[in-house]
Amino acid sequence: MKKQKQRRLIVWAGIGVVVLTVAVVLVSRLKPAAPVVDASTVWPDTVKRGDMIRQVRGSTGLLVPREDSIELIPALTDATVVRIRVLPGTIVKPDTILMDMVAPEVEQKLQDAQLQVKAAEADYKDKQATLQSTLMEKKIAAAQVATDASTDERQAKIDEQLNKLGVISGVAYEKSKSTADQLGAQHKLSLQNLELNEKNIEVQLSSAQTKIDQAKALLALYQKQSGALQVKAGIAGVVAPLATPVQVGQHVLAGTSVAEVIQQDKLKAALQIAETQARDISVGLPASVDTHNGVIPGHVTRIDPAVVNGTRTVDVQLDGALPPGAVPNLSVDGTIDLEKLHDVLKVGRPALGNENSTLSLFKESPDHKGAVRVQVKVGRASVNEIQVIEGLNEGDTVILSDMSRYDNVDRIRLE
Repeated sequence: MKKQKQRRLIVWAGIGVVVLTVAVVLVSRLKPAAPVVDASTVWPDTVKRGDMIRQVRGSTGLLVPREDSIELIPALTDATVVRIRVLPGTIVKPDTILMDMVAPEVEQKLQDAQLQVKAAEADYKDKQATLQSTLMEKKIAAAQVATDASTDERQAKIDEQLNKLGVISGVAYEKSKSTADQLGAQHKLSLQNLELNEKNIEVQLSSAQTKIDQAKALLALYQKQSGALQVKAGIAGVVAPLATPVQVGQHVLAGTSVAEVIQQDKLKAALQIAETQARDISVGLPASVDTHNGVIPGHVTRIDPAVVNGTRTVDVQLDGALPPGAVPNLSVDGTIDLEKLHDVLKVGRPALGNENSTLSLFKESPDHKGAVRVQVKVGRASVNEIQVIEGLNEGDTVILSDMSRYDNVDRIRLE
């Protein structure tokens, strides 16, 4: 009896071990329970078919002055700032005086130049009077020679007739003719001399006029330098701060920037675009700029070739009116349209994933109570949408939010 009990215990123990082993194997083969995800915390979107506009966005941009809207005012001469009349941010007109400067040496040069002009003009008038007097004397002399030559020519003709009649001898006629010929030659020479004298007068007066012009040019230069000591805006706009502002009492060298004025209605958007996206941008593409107080249409005018911190600067000219409050250095967002794709399968752009790649996304079940992982091949991307190549059909709903915490599971429950 005792041995039979022992055998039964051994048998039951064996059966228990077998049952336990089978249970362990079955449990190990069971799939883990799908984790529960709060449906209100995920971002779903439905796959659609239609046209898609490819866009890139610059979320860090600024309104900056256009190159033709900046008036940078340099000092025309070494000077000292004695008064600053307006501060940065002041709206000014072209004739608004921004500051006053003094330069005693310029004022001295201006007075000297004024005297030089007067001296050159006096020299011109004196030379003109002298030359005209000399010319008049030569004209009188030439006129006398012309009169004598005409008289002797008539006498020679009379003597020629008298000689033919035998009234006077041939010797007397030849003498008369020789005198007429000599005075005729003198008359021609006097006319040539008079012409040369007139040309000489033109040359001398032209030289004297050149000295006047030189003196006036120098005077104009010093007048400009003197006038620039009272610094004016030059254009209507707003006074901008200089990188190195000038102070009252400061001595500035010629060429130093003393003021800057910007036309506020001539601004452009400088957008920072990721280097990987900027390669698809070309000049002339349409764009829109959000000033957070209105959206302005525009177009791309320049793409900076330099890459800074992984981005390139893209300039957008604004084609619409600026909204109130639009000032230089205002933060803006911008969107640039690259191309329009027709009749494509598309879905909202996932939080993680790049274009032209294969993404792992959760596709919701028809009852939206669960989702399974699917591999989705995507093509070209826009700011908010991405093209679907394979893995999804029109009407499918996928989760676009970051689901990286569930990378170790292939399905989830939504509650």
